[in-house]
Amino acid sequence: MTPAAHLIEAQSPHVMNTYGRLPIALSHGQGCRVWDVNGKCYLDALGGIAVNTLGHNHPRLVPALQEQIGKIIHSCNYYHVPDQEVLAKKLVELSGMSNVFFCSTGLEANEAALKLARKFGHDKGIDRPEIVVYEKAFHGRSIATLSATGNPKIQAGFEPLVEGFIRVPINDIDRLKAATASNPNVVAVFFETIQGEGGINPMHLDYLRELRLLCDERDWLMMIDEVQCGMGRTGKWFAHQWAGIVPDVMPLAKGLGSGVPVGAVVAGPKAACIFKPGNHGTTFGGNPLAMRAGVETIRIMEEDGLLAHAAQLGRHLAGALAQALAVELACGAVKEIRGQGLMIGIDLAKPCGALVQQCADCGLLISVTADTVVRLLPPLILTEAEADEVVSILCPLISALLKESA
Repeated sequence: MTPAAHLIEAQSPHVMNTYGRLPIALSHGQGCRVWDVNGKCYLDALGGIAVNTLGHNHPRLVPALQEQIGKIIHSCNYYHVPDQEVLAKKLVELSGMSNVFFCSTGLEANEAALKLARKFGHDKGIDRPEIVVYEKAFHGRSIATLSATGNPKIQAGFEPLVEGFIRVPINDIDRLKAATASNPNVVAVFFETIQGEGGINPMHLDYLRELRLLCDERDWLMMIDEVQCGMGRTGKWFAHQWAGIVPDVMPLAKGLGSGVPVGAVVAGPKAACIFKPGNHGTTFGGNPLAMRAGVETIRIMEEDGLLAHAAQLGRHLAGALAQALAVELACGAVKEIRGQGLMIGIDLAKPCGALVQQCADCGLLISVTADTVVRLLPPLILTEAEADEVVSILCPLISALLKESA
């Protein structure tokens, strides 16, 4: 029995069956490559689902975290945590916003944003605040964030869902206006700049600008979930910055700590003082290890110019994918290659979940989302040669899959 098989068999009686796992157990990594317990090497084009910003075993991040572990890992929020102020100040500087609440995950950050919106409404005298959300959105799996999510499949079995959400399609300002017309209970609009789990669906820049104006006009909070598309992945710190706008509330997580769990809610002046002591809290959020991870991640990203690198590599990778899949694009078997920077989706005309295992067999880690979209979220340190390797492994498998029932 191989070590991996032994591990999988040992886990099955005791670990809840909540994931459709591949028969792979990863042992260690270096840069954009990881190895399983049997010694097989994989090129990591998933980055822990947009988490491993600096790849694996980064030569400057790891010693900093080791140093922090030798000092103090956790301190509860009864006391000041100096690196909270350091990281908060940096996020405020990068975002143009004003204050930060720290938590541990994207779900927690989104949950806090929803609470902010409701409290904002109640402070204005609105008894039943409502929040605009979007079709195909994904904001988490707690009962509230699940209710804000636009995926009936993952909502099924957890009803009754939380009320107070108005759902609209993306990139249609007229539909949004019609859905909220004469409704005095609307307090916020909540969305991802680029929908991740929904299939790498970007909000149009003009739509974002129109939405900013509408929120100002109607005194709504503009709340932008940058959990997956933020932290430099698109070539700017936050994906909405391509539109030249600033939100009122911005949940972050995933890439903020390069693998150490860190979540944050960044708030602008309109939302920064809504929470008062006792309104919200966390045990693990803002702990010294997580804060050090966030501080060092941003420092290394700035020193190494990773935003410009992500933008350039993203253009190269998207171009190489389009060239390799030119025939499939021309005939419509590949509907579209979309996204920005190193957040890329390849939308196929048929379900393609089988590609995840096929790619792993060939030494490449990817994911498939929304049934038909190949999702690439590699570490931001990906090289051009590694991008070309992704294309050389992935595209022949896509072509073969599309020919199977053609």
